[in-house]
Amino acid sequence: MLRFHFTADDLARVRIAPGPDPMWETLLSAHLVNQRSGSMIFDPWRARVLTGLPPAARMLLRLAPPRGYSPDFLTPGTGTGTPLTGPDTFEVGLDSVLSTSKARLRHDISRLAHGRTPHLWMRDLADGSASAVRGLGVAMRAYHQQAIGPYWSGILAAVDVDRAARTRAWVEGGTEHALRSLHPAIRWQHPVLSVATAAERDVHLAGRGLLIVPSYFCHRAPISLADPELPPLLLYPITHEQVWTGQRPEDRADEDGGRRLTALLGRTRAAVLRELGTEATTSELAQRLAISPASASEHATVLRNAGLVASGRERNTVLHALTPLGRTLLDGNECRVPTVSATAADPA
Repeated sequence: MLRFHFTADDLARVRIAPGPDPMWETLLSAHLVNQRSGSMIFDPWRARVLTGLPPAARMLLRLAPPRGYSPDFLTPGTGTGTPLTGPDTFEVGLDSVLSTSKARLRHDISRLAHGRTPHLWMRDLADGSASAVRGLGVAMRAYHQQAIGPYWSGILAAVDVDRAARTRAWVEGGTEHALRSLHPAIRWQHPVLSVATAAERDVHLAGRGLLIVPSYFCHRAPISLADPELPPLLLYPITHEQVWTGQRPEDRADEDGGRRLTALLGRTRAAVLRELGTEATTSELAQRLAISPASASEHATVLRNAGLVASGRERNTVLHALTPLGRTLLDGNECRVPTVSATAADPA
């Protein structure tokens, strides 16, 4: 059992991350790739990932066993108390991973090895070898491009729906009600939040608060960082509504009304219009669709000139949103994003 002990200050400092953290999604999806069984709801996605997974990406899988500990340094954003949910967050998170101190590398790899002799590359990584660290960067980027990037817009959409439900729970019943309703494996009995896990651990928040992070690839039960000295967080599995087929956004664009919209605007421009169903910056568009910021800006400009999109500057970013005409066009050609079924999910 994992137990978080709250003070009055901690209850006032509970917050929910604005979206999924790409570093956590990368790590947790790697757990599922390694698991190979027991999570049938992800089988179509897993099969597709394994079919085209570059050899270099498999180095990351050595750090992500299907059960048990994975190095805390692989999820640096939440480790500093700041969720990685803004533009270009994977690259920001990867830079943080590659800047991990030698002491942290040694500590986390040692904990992962748990008395066993680690693989030669992992021993080099634990020693902070420059070539091993570069290899980790290559592995994480290659894995992300195959397993996460193509599906990111669907992941964002599913998490947004779940997060909206959590926000309503906060508004309607307050923090304690929101904590109590996060997941069946969680029990709130003031002032302790208990999570059913195999490990016995107590975390005294001591005024630091708690960051709640919604996750697409987290399954079975909520999880947390292993190191009690890192800023406290609780990562919980979102509620999935439908079976996820493992399709990429560009594949879904060819279904039903999406086919008509694609024929009218072209594949990428139609995808940009769909993404602007919720407003986004140029960088966010680029990240969601795995295109360059320059390309995202060009497509948004064409749509703006056609009267489908309105753009405005907010500080150092340009924010895009659909005009009424753009909304009418999108609603007439709407294509739903498949997610994962709660009825098929693994028991907590």
